[in-house]
Amino acid sequence: MIRLIADENISWRLKELLPAWKILPVNEVKQRERLIDFKIWQYARVNQYLILTLDEEFWDLQNLNSFPPKIIWLRTGNSNTAAIASLLLKSEDLIKQFVGDGESGILELYL
Repeated sequence: MIRLIADENISWRLKELLPAWKILPVNEVKQRERLIDFKIWQYARVNQYLILTLDEEFWDLQNLNSFPPKIIWLRTGNSNTAAIASLLLKSEDLIKQFVGDGESGILELYL
């Protein structure tokens, strides 16, 4: 099963479009304060999630701290949730290979 924690700029509706995937929108993580990027990175590491993001900040964090967690960096511009879901489904085999690859920490996906 693909386990993703979706950064705050990705709609929570993505989990409805991909019900077979384990997608946790970051705003559903129970914390006392808003999760900053480093806390999201730590949460993903401890709980074995891939980070799904549109932002380069996680690339910077991974350069400093290595992986896990692995990052799926969506290079899609301003796309709607349906387009992102479609891209993820088309890339499912690639994502599964990425999960099993011990040498790669970032997978960039383009529309």
